Amino acid sequence: MFFGAGFITAAWAAIIPFVKTNVQISDGIMGLLLLSLGIGALVGMPAAGFYTSKYGCKRVLLISVLGFSLLFPTLLFANSIVTLSMLLVCFGMCLGITDCAMNIQAVIVEKEANKPLMSGFHGFYSLGGMTGAIVLTSILSAGLAVSLACLLTSLFVLLLLTINKSGLRSDTSQEQGPYFAIPKGPVFFIGVVCFVFFLSEGTVLDWSGIFLSEYRNIPATSAGMGVACFSVTMTIGRLLGDKAVSIIGAKRMIVLGSSVAIIGFLVSLSFNHWQSALVGYALIGIGCSNIVPIMFSATGKQTTMPESLAVTAVSTLGYVGVLAGPALVGFGAELYGLINALYVIVGLIFIAVLLSFKIRV
Repeated sequence: MFFGAGFITAAWAAIIPFVKTNVQISDGIMGLLLLSLGIGALVGMPAAGFYTSKYGCKRVLLISVLGFSLLFPTLLFANSIVTLSMLLVCFGMCLGITDCAMNIQAVIVEKEANKPLMSGFHGFYSLGGMTGAIVLTSILSAGLAVSLACLLTSLFVLLLLTINKSGLRSDTSQEQGPYFAIPKGPVFFIGVVCFVFFLSEGTVLDWSGIFLSEYRNIPATSAGMGVACFSVTMTIGRLLGDKAVSIIGAKRMIVLGSSVAIIGFLVSLSFNHWQSALVGYALIGIGCSNIVPIMFSATGKQTTMPESLAVTAVSTLGYVGVLAGPALVGFGAELYGLINALYVIVGLIFIAVLLSFKIRV
Protein backbone atom coordinates (compact mmCIF):
# COMPACT_ATOMS: atom_id res chain seq x y z
CA MET A 1 0.00 0.00 0.00
CA PHE A 2 2.78 2.43 0.92
CA PHE A 3 4.72 1.63 -2.26
CA GLY A 4 1.62 2.04 -4.43
CA ALA A 5 0.68 5.38 -2.85
CA GLY A 6 4.19 6.72 -3.36
CA PHE A 7 4.27 5.40 -6.93
CA ILE A 8 1.03 7.07 -8.05
CA THR A 9 1.90 10.35 -6.30
CA ALA A 10 5.16 10.52 -8.26
CA ALA A 11 3.32 9.49 -11.42
CA TRP A 12 0.96 12.44 -10.95
CA ALA A 13 3.93 14.80 -10.69
CA ALA A 14 5.27 13.39 -13.96
CA ILE A 15 2.06 14.08 -15.92
CA ILE A 16 1.37 17.58 -14.56
CA PRO A 17 2.92 19.30 -17.65
CA PHE A 18 0.66 17.25 -19.95
CA VAL A 19 -2.42 18.04 -17.86
CA LYS A 20 -1.53 21.76 -17.94
CA THR A 21 -1.12 21.69 -21.72
CA ASN A 22 -4.39 19.83 -22.20
CA VAL A 23 -6.40 22.40 -20.23
CA GLN A 24 -4.34 25.29 -21.72
CA ILE A 25 -3.82 27.30 -18.55
CA SER A 26 -1.09 29.54 -17.15
CA ASP A 27 1.40 28.59 -14.45
CA GLY A 28 -0.48 30.74 -11.96
CA ILE A 29 -3.82 29.03 -12.61
CA MET A 30 -2.13 25.63 -12.47
CA GLY A 31 -0.67 26.53 -9.09
CA LEU A 32 -4.12 27.42 -7.80
CA LEU A 33 -5.54 24.18 -9.20
CA LEU A 34 -2.87 22.19 -7.38
CA LEU A 35 -4.29 23.64 -4.17
CA SER A 36 -7.46 21.70 -5.01
CA LEU A 37 -5.52 18.48 -4.50
CA GLY A 38 -4.21 19.72 -1.17
CA ILE A 39 -7.67 20.80 -0.05
CA GLY A 40 -9.06 17.41 -1.05
CA ALA A 41 -6.36 15.66 0.98
CA LEU A 42 -7.06 17.82 4.04
CA VAL A 43 -10.76 16.98 3.78
CA GLY A 44 -10.03 13.29 3.22
CA MET A 45 -7.74 12.83 6.21
CA PRO A 46 -10.38 13.52 8.90
CA ALA A 47 -12.81 11.40 6.86
CA ALA A 48 -10.36 8.51 7.14
CA GLY A 49 -10.45 8.63 10.93
CA PHE A 50 -14.24 8.82 10.98
CA TYR A 51 -14.82 5.96 8.54
CA THR A 52 -12.09 3.64 9.83
CA SER A 53 -13.52 3.95 13.34
CA LYS A 54 -16.96 3.14 11.91
CA TYR A 55 -16.29 0.53 9.22
CA GLY A 56 -12.77 -0.70 9.93
CA CYS A 57 -9.40 0.15 8.42
CA LYS A 58 -9.22 -2.56 5.75
CA ARG A 59 -12.47 -1.66 4.01
CA VAL A 60 -11.67 2.06 3.93
CA LEU A 61 -8.16 1.44 2.59
CA LEU A 62 -9.39 -0.83 -0.20
CA ILE A 63 -11.99 1.72 -1.33
CA SER A 64 -9.62 4.71 -1.22
CA VAL A 65 -6.85 2.95 -3.19
CA LEU A 66 -9.43 1.79 -5.74
CA GLY A 67 -10.68 5.38 -5.90
CA PHE A 68 -7.39 7.10 -6.72
CA SER A 69 -6.43 4.31 -9.13
CA LEU A 70 -9.61 4.85 -11.15
CA LEU A 71 -9.39 8.64 -10.94
CA PHE A 72 -5.75 8.93 -12.03
CA PRO A 73 -6.26 8.39 -15.80
CA THR A 74 -9.22 10.78 -15.86
CA LEU A 75 -6.99 13.70 -14.82
CA LEU A 76 -5.38 13.64 -18.24
CA PHE A 77 -8.71 14.07 -20.04
CA ALA A 78 -10.05 17.04 -18.08
CA ASN A 79 -10.89 19.71 -20.66
CA SER A 80 -11.83 22.60 -18.39
CA ILE A 81 -10.63 24.29 -15.23
CA VAL A 82 -13.80 23.35 -13.34
CA THR A 83 -13.59 19.69 -14.33
CA LEU A 84 -9.91 19.45 -13.45
CA SER A 85 -10.47 21.16 -10.11
CA MET A 86 -13.26 18.74 -9.19
CA LEU A 87 -11.20 15.73 -10.22
CA LEU A 88 -8.19 16.96 -8.24
CA VAL A 89 -10.31 17.45 -5.12
CA CYS A 90 -11.60 13.86 -5.42
CA PHE A 91 -8.11 12.53 -6.22
CA GLY A 92 -6.68 14.42 -3.24
CA MET A 93 -9.42 13.09 -0.95
CA CYS A 94 -8.59 9.52 -1.92
CA LEU A 95 -4.87 10.16 -1.35
CA GLY A 96 -5.57 11.77 2.04
CA ILE A 97 -7.82 8.91 3.14
CA THR A 98 -5.23 6.38 1.96
CA ASP A 99 -2.44 8.19 3.80
CA CYS A 100 -4.30 7.99 7.11
CA ALA A 101 -5.76 4.52 6.62
CA MET A 102 -2.46 2.91 5.67
CA ASN A 103 -0.75 4.49 8.68
CA ILE A 104 -3.54 3.14 10.91
CA GLN A 105 -2.97 -0.24 9.25
CA ALA A 106 0.77 0.07 9.91
CA VAL A 107 0.15 0.83 13.61
CA ILE A 108 -2.03 -2.30 13.88
CA VAL A 109 0.57 -4.52 12.19
CA GLU A 110 3.43 -3.07 14.24
CA LYS A 111 1.58 -3.69 17.51
CA GLU A 112 0.88 -7.29 16.44
CA ALA A 113 4.54 -7.84 15.56
CA ASN A 114 5.74 -6.10 18.75
CA LYS A 115 8.82 -4.72 17.00
CA PRO A 116 9.70 -1.57 15.01
CA LEU A 117 8.26 -1.71 11.48
CA MET A 118 7.02 1.82 10.79
CA SER A 119 10.23 3.18 9.23
CA GLY A 120 10.21 0.32 6.74
CA PHE A 121 6.62 1.07 5.75
CA HIS A 122 7.46 4.73 5.16
CA GLY A 123 10.62 3.64 3.37
CA PHE A 124 8.48 1.76 0.86
CA TYR A 125 6.47 4.95 0.28
CA SER A 126 9.71 6.79 -0.53
CA LEU A 127 10.88 3.87 -2.68
CA GLY A 128 7.56 3.90 -4.52
CA GLY A 129 7.94 7.61 -5.17
CA MET A 130 11.44 7.21 -6.56
CA THR A 131 10.39 4.22 -8.68
CA GLY A 132 7.31 6.02 -9.99
CA ALA A 133 9.33 9.07 -10.98
CA ILE A 134 11.96 6.98 -12.78
CA VAL A 135 9.48 4.67 -14.53
CA LEU A 136 7.10 7.40 -15.72
CA THR A 137 9.92 9.67 -16.86
CA SER A 138 11.58 6.79 -18.71
CA ILE A 139 8.51 5.48 -20.53
CA LEU A 140 7.30 8.96 -21.46
CA SER A 141 10.78 9.87 -22.74
CA ALA A 142 10.73 6.65 -24.79
CA GLY A 143 7.64 7.92 -26.60
CA LEU A 144 4.85 5.93 -24.95
CA ALA A 145 1.51 7.71 -25.14
CA VAL A 146 0.70 9.58 -21.93
CA SER A 147 -2.79 8.10 -21.81
CA LEU A 148 -1.39 4.58 -22.01
CA ALA A 149 1.21 5.39 -19.33
CA CYS A 150 -1.57 6.59 -17.01
CA LEU A 151 -3.64 3.48 -17.65
CA LEU A 152 -0.67 1.19 -16.98
CA THR A 153 0.07 3.09 -13.76
CA SER A 154 -3.47 2.55 -12.50
CA LEU A 155 -3.43 -1.13 -13.48
CA PHE A 156 -0.12 -1.61 -11.68
CA VAL A 157 -1.45 -0.08 -8.44
CA LEU A 158 -4.65 -2.14 -8.71
CA LEU A 159 -2.50 -5.25 -9.19
CA LEU A 160 -0.60 -4.40 -6.00
CA LEU A 161 -3.93 -3.96 -4.21
CA THR A 162 -5.23 -7.32 -5.45
CA ILE A 163 -2.06 -9.15 -4.43
CA ASN A 164 -1.87 -7.63 -0.95
CA LYS A 165 -5.50 -7.18 0.13
CA SER A 166 -5.66 -10.57 1.87
CA GLY A 167 -2.83 -9.52 4.18
CA LEU A 168 -4.55 -6.35 5.37
CA ARG A 169 -5.80 -6.29 8.96
CA SER A 170 -9.20 -5.00 9.98
CA ASP A 171 -9.24 -2.48 12.80
CA THR A 172 -11.07 -4.28 15.58
CA SER A 173 -11.95 -1.08 17.44
CA GLN A 174 -14.83 0.00 15.22
CA GLU A 175 -16.27 2.60 17.56
CA GLN A 176 -17.87 5.52 15.77
CA GLY A 177 -16.04 8.73 16.60
CA PRO A 178 -16.26 12.40 15.56
CA TYR A 179 -15.34 13.52 12.04
CA PHE A 180 -12.25 15.23 13.43
CA ALA A 181 -10.89 14.97 16.94
CA ILE A 182 -8.75 17.77 18.34
CA PRO A 183 -5.40 16.23 19.36
CA LYS A 184 -5.13 15.90 23.12
CA GLY A 185 -2.34 15.05 25.54
CA PRO A 186 0.60 13.25 23.91
CA VAL A 187 -1.16 13.24 20.53
CA PHE A 188 -0.87 17.04 20.47
CA PHE A 189 2.90 16.85 20.97
CA ILE A 190 3.18 14.05 18.38
CA GLY A 191 1.27 16.24 15.93
CA VAL A 192 3.48 19.28 16.55
CA VAL A 193 6.65 17.23 16.03
CA CYS A 194 5.23 15.82 12.78
CA PHE A 195 4.21 19.34 11.70
CA VAL A 196 7.80 20.56 12.14
CA PHE A 197 9.42 17.65 10.29
CA PHE A 198 6.86 17.63 7.47
CA LEU A 199 7.45 21.39 7.22
CA SER A 200 11.20 20.75 7.01
CA GLU A 201 10.74 18.14 4.28
CA GLY A 202 8.39 20.39 2.32
CA THR A 203 10.87 23.24 2.58
CA VAL A 204 13.66 21.14 1.08
CA LEU A 205 11.41 19.88 -1.73
CA ASP A 206 10.10 23.34 -2.67
CA TRP A 207 13.03 25.66 -1.90
CA SER A 208 16.23 23.66 -2.43
CA GLY A 209 16.20 24.28 -6.19
CA ILE A 210 15.86 28.04 -5.76
CA PHE A 211 18.50 28.07 -3.01
CA LEU A 212 20.99 26.11 -5.13
CA SER A 213 20.46 28.14 -8.29
CA GLU A 214 20.31 31.62 -6.74
CA TYR A 215 22.66 31.27 -3.76
CA ARG A 216 25.08 28.48 -4.75
CA ASN A 217 25.31 29.18 -8.50
CA ILE A 218 24.13 25.80 -9.73
CA PRO A 219 22.49 25.96 -13.20
CA ALA A 220 18.70 25.83 -12.95
CA THR A 221 18.71 22.65 -15.05
CA SER A 222 20.74 20.90 -12.31
CA ALA A 223 19.01 22.41 -9.28
CA GLY A 224 17.05 19.19 -8.75
CA MET A 225 20.20 17.55 -7.38
CA GLY A 226 19.32 18.83 -3.91
CA VAL A 227 15.99 16.99 -3.87
CA ALA A 228 17.69 13.92 -5.35
CA CYS A 229 20.29 13.80 -2.56
CA PHE A 230 17.61 14.38 0.06
CA SER A 231 15.27 11.72 -1.36
CA VAL A 232 17.91 9.01 -1.75
CA THR A 233 19.27 9.33 1.79
CA MET A 234 15.75 9.54 3.24
CA THR A 235 14.75 6.33 1.47
CA ILE A 236 17.89 4.52 2.63
CA GLY A 237 17.45 5.84 6.17
CA ARG A 238 13.86 4.61 6.35
CA LEU A 239 14.59 1.19 4.88
CA LEU A 240 17.33 0.71 7.49
CA GLY A 241 15.49 2.59 10.22
CA ASP A 242 13.62 -0.25 11.92
CA LYS A 243 16.87 -2.10 12.60
CA ALA A 244 18.52 1.09 13.85
CA VAL A 245 15.60 1.90 16.17
CA SER A 246 15.63 -1.62 17.61
CA ILE A 247 19.36 -1.25 18.38
CA ILE A 248 19.65 2.27 19.79
CA GLY A 249 16.06 2.94 20.82
CA ALA A 250 13.46 5.40 19.57
CA LYS A 251 14.40 8.23 21.97
CA ARG A 252 18.04 8.18 20.96
CA MET A 253 17.06 7.94 17.30
CA ILE A 254 14.96 11.11 17.60
CA VAL A 255 17.85 13.02 19.16
CA LEU A 256 20.43 11.59 16.75
CA GLY A 257 18.28 12.10 13.66
CA SER A 258 17.30 15.63 14.64
CA SER A 259 20.94 16.50 15.33
CA VAL A 260 22.00 15.20 11.92
CA ALA A 261 19.18 17.19 10.26
CA ILE A 262 20.23 20.36 12.08
CA ILE A 263 23.85 19.83 11.03
CA GLY A 264 22.63 19.30 7.46
CA PHE A 265 20.79 22.62 7.42
CA LEU A 266 23.79 24.41 8.95
CA VAL A 267 26.20 22.87 6.43
CA SER A 268 24.00 23.83 3.48
CA LEU A 269 23.49 27.39 4.75
CA SER A 270 26.92 28.20 6.18
CA PHE A 271 29.31 27.24 3.37
CA ASN A 272 29.31 28.98 -0.02
CA HIS A 273 29.91 25.86 -2.10
CA TRP A 274 27.26 23.88 -3.95
CA GLN A 275 29.00 20.64 -2.96
CA SER A 276 28.53 21.53 0.72
CA ALA A 277 24.87 22.28 0.08
CA LEU A 278 24.34 18.85 -1.49
CA VAL A 279 26.06 17.18 1.46
CA GLY A 280 23.78 19.20 3.72
CA TYR A 281 20.65 18.02 1.90
CA ALA A 282 21.84 14.43 2.10
CA LEU A 283 22.29 14.83 5.87
CA ILE A 284 18.84 16.41 6.21
CA GLY A 285 17.32 13.45 4.37
CA ILE A 286 18.88 10.78 6.54
CA GLY A 287 18.36 12.84 9.70
CA CYS A 288 14.64 13.37 9.11
CA SER A 289 14.03 9.89 7.73
CA ASN A 290 12.91 8.11 10.89
CA ILE A 291 11.38 10.86 13.04
CA VAL A 292 7.90 10.84 11.48
CA PRO A 293 7.66 7.00 11.44
CA ILE A 294 8.59 6.96 15.15
CA MET A 295 5.85 9.52 15.83
CA PHE A 296 3.25 7.40 14.03
CA SER A 297 4.37 4.40 16.07
CA ALA A 298 3.88 6.51 19.19
CA THR A 299 0.20 7.03 18.31
CA GLY A 300 -0.27 3.30 18.88
CA LYS A 301 1.33 3.49 22.34
CA GLN A 302 -0.74 6.34 23.76
CA THR A 303 -4.11 5.73 25.42
CA THR A 304 -5.58 9.24 25.38
CA MET A 305 -7.28 8.87 21.97
CA PRO A 306 -8.37 5.93 19.77
CA GLU A 307 -5.67 4.97 17.28
CA SER A 308 -7.72 5.86 14.20
CA LEU A 309 -8.50 9.37 15.45
CA ALA A 310 -4.96 9.92 16.74
CA VAL A 311 -3.38 8.93 13.42
CA THR A 312 -5.88 11.16 11.60
CA ALA A 313 -5.08 14.18 13.78
CA VAL A 314 -1.32 13.65 13.44
CA SER A 315 -1.52 13.11 9.66
CA THR A 316 -3.61 16.24 9.21
CA LEU A 317 -1.22 18.40 11.24
CA GLY A 318 1.71 16.96 9.32
CA TYR A 319 0.08 17.66 5.97
CA VAL A 320 -0.65 21.22 7.04
CA GLY A 321 3.10 21.52 7.62
CA VAL A 322 3.80 20.31 4.07
CA LEU A 323 1.36 22.82 2.59
CA ALA A 324 2.02 25.80 4.85
CA GLY A 325 5.75 25.38 5.42
CA PRO A 326 7.05 26.41 1.99
CA ALA A 327 4.63 29.36 1.93
CA LEU A 328 5.79 30.52 5.38
CA VAL A 329 9.41 30.22 4.28
CA GLY A 330 8.58 32.30 1.21
CA PHE A 331 6.96 34.96 3.37
CA GLY A 332 9.99 34.99 5.68
CA ALA A 333 12.35 35.12 2.71
CA GLU A 334 10.52 38.17 1.37
CA LEU A 335 11.01 39.98 4.68
CA TYR A 336 14.41 38.77 5.89
CA GLY A 337 16.01 36.81 3.04
CA LEU A 338 15.84 33.11 2.20
CA ILE A 339 18.91 32.07 4.20
CA ASN A 340 17.61 33.70 7.38
CA ALA A 341 14.19 32.14 6.83
CA LEU A 342 15.79 28.70 6.52
CA TYR A 343 17.71 29.21 9.76
CA VAL A 344 14.32 29.42 11.49
CA ILE A 345 13.73 25.77 10.48
CA VAL A 346 16.78 24.83 12.55
CA GLY A 347 15.22 26.46 15.60
CA LEU A 348 11.92 24.69 15.00
CA ILE A 349 13.65 21.30 14.83
CA PHE A 350 15.39 22.01 18.14
CA ILE A 351 12.03 22.87 19.73
CA ALA A 352 10.51 19.68 18.28
CA VAL A 353 13.26 17.62 19.91
CA LEU A 354 12.45 19.16 23.30
CA LEU A 355 8.74 18.40 22.82
CA SER A 356 9.53 14.80 21.88
CA PHE A 357 10.65 14.12 25.45
CA LYS A 358 6.99 14.43 26.48
CA ILE A 359 6.05 11.55 24.16
CA ARG A 360 6.17 7.87 24.99
CA VAL A 361 8.01 6.21 22.11
